[in-house]
Amino acid sequence: MAWPPPSRSRLLPLALLLFISLPQYSSAAPSSAVDPASRNEYDRVDGSLAVIGIAMNATIGKVHTAINSMYGFMPLSVDQREQNAVRDCIELLDLSAQELTWSLSKLNELHSSSSSSDVVSWLSAAFGNQDTCLEGFAGTRSQVGDYIKVHLDQITQVVGSMLAMVRNVHTLPIEPETPVDIPGDGIADADGFPDWFQDDDRQILHRHPRRLRFDAVVAMDDSGNHSSIMEAINAAPDHSARKYVIHVKRGVYREYVQIKKKKTNIVLIGEGVGVTVISGDRSFAQGFTTFRTATFAVSGLGFIARDITFRNTAGPQNGQAVALRVDSDRSAFFRCSIEGYQDTLYSHSLRQFYRDCSIYGTVDFIFGNGAAVFQNCNIYARKPLPNQKISITAQGRKDANQNTGFVIQKSGLFPTSDLARVSSAYPAYLGRPWKPYARTVFMQTYMGNHIRPEGWLEWLGHPYDSSVYYAEYENSGPGSNLRGRVKWPGFHAIGSEVQARAFTVGTFLDGRSWLPHTGVPFTAGFNK
Repeated sequence: MAWPPPSRSRLLPLALLLFISLPQYSSAAPSSAVDPASRNEYDRVDGSLAVIGIAMNATIGKVHTAINSMYGFMPLSVDQREQNAVRDCIELLDLSAQELTWSLSKLNELHSSSSSSDVVSWLSAAFGNQDTCLEGFAGTRSQVGDYIKVHLDQITQVVGSMLAMVRNVHTLPIEPETPVDIPGDGIADADGFPDWFQDDDRQILHRHPRRLRFDAVVAMDDSGNHSSIMEAINAAPDHSARKYVIHVKRGVYREYVQIKKKKTNIVLIGEGVGVTVISGDRSFAQGFTTFRTATFAVSGLGFIARDITFRNTAGPQNGQAVALRVDSDRSAFFRCSIEGYQDTLYSHSLRQFYRDCSIYGTVDFIFGNGAAVFQNCNIYARKPLPNQKISITAQGRKDANQNTGFVIQKSGLFPTSDLARVSSAYPAYLGRPWKPYARTVFMQTYMGNHIRPEGWLEWLGHPYDSSVYYAEYENSGPGSNLRGRVKWPGFHAIGSEVQARAFTVGTFLDGRSWLPHTGVPFTAGFNK
């Protein structure tokens, strides 16, 4: 059945919104005194925020309309991958609607820097979700993907315009915020946690499981109150405002876990890497979209994991096969192992922090468009298929206004033992640009001799070398020598701590505002 293309006039483009007023929406200037020279700036910003508010309201409605239309496409899908792609689109548009709603609720607070960070993060995610939806239709045969694309292109265009306008708001004088007292700059104490951290929060991530109280226990031997992780997740309260702690006892759990957006503040505690294992083997070769291959996927706000292995065993011959996919804003992973081959860790969107983790893979094995920092992590390149090149990262920032990117700080890049024996036959690179504004920074990190002197690799011949931001700062090891690096305009050898500070946890993730509440140790800046 042929579907007529949607009328472009049915979606209100942002350009037209410039001529519309919305009396019920207002943006109050900061309560603190504003000097006359800044008054015009605030008036300009208030006018811009009114327009953004109109656009957000209109776009949220159009996103919900698009979601409803997606359900009608399911019977028309001709194969498994296309059906999965439609399911992906429904889920991703639902995330976009939530992120736009969050953004709308914070518009009146954009005069504070923390609120600006939130809104830019949420709009960055809402901008990228539609791309992921459309990527799922690659290689499918029907016209369903083309029809959906017309709708989503319009939504993406409006969200991109809103993102640009919000970023422009940053030019006004920011209202000073009440400073947060973080002694030691967030640096861990002798136990591995900030010395100012409250005991109740500290115990969740620090004490041995036998000494903790849990809301739920998952066990394979009937010693818990749930036999599967997904059963425990389903039993957790929706939209929880407090941490809901689930203990997963030792064992290999062969299941696919999805923590949806309504399951907030879930804390998952295992008994150790290689002891508590969540394992699956879905892959692109089996007909799944890359998004849908994840063994473990989490969208619920404020997720925390400790002492767990996330694994995809599909192997290098089956293409994209995700072990862990993350769309959880302000999420943290502590002492976890993430294991796969191609596309192991899908840092899909929003703010994420990884501490003392291990990540294994071959091709693009840390990829996506999240804002993620990896601190004190070990990153292991595995032996790929013959004639494959190893790329550690494939960051997917599509627009320069997105605040996304990957930062690898105080970590180590190593070959696994099977690769180390033949590393000269398999060139390994720090990353390649999945999208035109890809951003990846390596700081204070050891690089093994498996890393090629060029350091960075082109994406299938795309000329992204001018628009990317790839940078290195104070790295060490045989693979860190900058003399042979690519001569791209987008490559930067950062020369000062002042420049590098933009990519620290405190600045890049606004980490001081939320990481203290996770219980995960972190260094907010540079601890030399």
